[in-house]
Amino acid sequence: MNRNLGEGARMNRRQLAKLGIPPSCAKAAIGALSRAAQDASIGLKGKRARQLVLSVVNAPADYEDDPLWGELARQLLAEKHIEPIRAIPYETWGRDIDTAAHAQMRQACQVPSAVGAALMPDAHVGYGLPIGGVLATEGVVIPYAVGVDIACRMKLSVLDLPVSALDKQFNLFKEAIEGGTKFGVGAEFHTPKSHPVMDRDWSVSRVTREKKDTAWHQLGTSGSGNHFVEFGVFTLDTNSKELGLDAGTYVALLSHSGSRGVGASVCSTYSQIAQQLLPARYKKDLGRLAWLDLDSQLGQEYWAAMSLMGEYSAANHEIIHRSVVKLLGAHIMAGVENHHNFAWKEHHGGRDVIVHRKGATPAGAGVLGVIPGSMADPAYVVRGRGNPASLNSAAHGAGRLMSRKKAKEKYRFRSIQRTLADRGIHILAAGADEVPGVYKNIDDVMAAQDDLVEKVARFDPKIVRMCGDGSRPED
Repeated sequence: MNRNLGEGARMNRRQLAKLGIPPSCAKAAIGALSRAAQDASIGLKGKRARQLVLSVVNAPADYEDDPLWGELARQLLAEKHIEPIRAIPYETWGRDIDTAAHAQMRQACQVPSAVGAALMPDAHVGYGLPIGGVLATEGVVIPYAVGVDIACRMKLSVLDLPVSALDKQFNLFKEAIEGGTKFGVGAEFHTPKSHPVMDRDWSVSRVTREKKDTAWHQLGTSGSGNHFVEFGVFTLDTNSKELGLDAGTYVALLSHSGSRGVGASVCSTYSQIAQQLLPARYKKDLGRLAWLDLDSQLGQEYWAAMSLMGEYSAANHEIIHRSVVKLLGAHIMAGVENHHNFAWKEHHGGRDVIVHRKGATPAGAGVLGVIPGSMADPAYVVRGRGNPASLNSAAHGAGRLMSRKKAKEKYRFRSIQRTLADRGIHILAAGADEVPGVYKNIDDVMAAQDDLVEKVARFDPKIVRMCGDGSRPED
């Protein structure tokens, strides 16, 4: 600190503690004193500095908006409202879940506003809340409990084509996928697609306003990683009034992607803000689970941006299906779709809560959803049973068994591609980090959650397209 500052402005942490400044607020107090010392009008000499600090300590609410003492006042108020850390219990479905995912779930259950939690059978480690984690909170939303890819989503469309066409017209299906969308981080169309979602209010937050043009150019594209577009055989064992289909086999189109680059930017921006606002006591254990109060402007901004990303993701899938099906010369007869990285306002246990489903499928009573396996294993259309113990949730997929790095070290994509072709499954492009061996057995996952969902139909992939190396856009 400047040697020319007055004696009061040079108070150390021990001296500040005697005035009632907790260690977590000392940095803010020292900064405020330093700035005050530069202002001659304040006259920070002798006892004046101690008197000012005591004034803020005794009535921090009076100084919240003060340009000099506001940060210290807000930190003091936050400290006063910290509740003792306690963890709520959570239930687990499935046994094949690594200890690190359980450790993350236990931490999430320590969030002060948490009132309910559950862990799905496909769970594995994520940022903050594990993938497959479900967390209900009161009055707050947690950006990392929603996830980086906000509103990551499944969409299945049943088409008016015979199953035999998948083999007889293979090249037509291949060209429809490759011409109907693009894959990878940064993938975009030079001529933006048209959709009413771009007429929504994109000024709900700074990041959505600034990223609107990017979002428009990426509309109708697919991501990297586990995002895909694929054709397969849809099998319905009994007549379905919900789908308007008779029992039988059909050609279907299935896609998995989310809100692309703008969704990731929303998550990054508001996660950083939440972490900056997080009381110091929680930063070590709950940093990745930092929350925003929904009564605050920032909380409302994030909620509005997240909701917009939900609409954008749905539009993204709509355009992918519309474009691919048009190139195929087919029509859509029925469909099912759902988010699985989102937060919902719901009522559970007699209270209004925010239910975060990070890699978990909504499974309220009678609600339809899609739970995929891998590029070689079936996906299932399911009907929720409305199990309150899981907060009306189910798995969102098979769940990873290993990291992407380990997968790339262990597998060679071309070898797997040839093996799958012998089984009648054509992988147009993908990475070694997405081969079937990196995932849990989807039927084991489904068996572990029989009390959460019931199977309605089965989808077996036949022609699959993903991002070739898991990252870069492909033209």
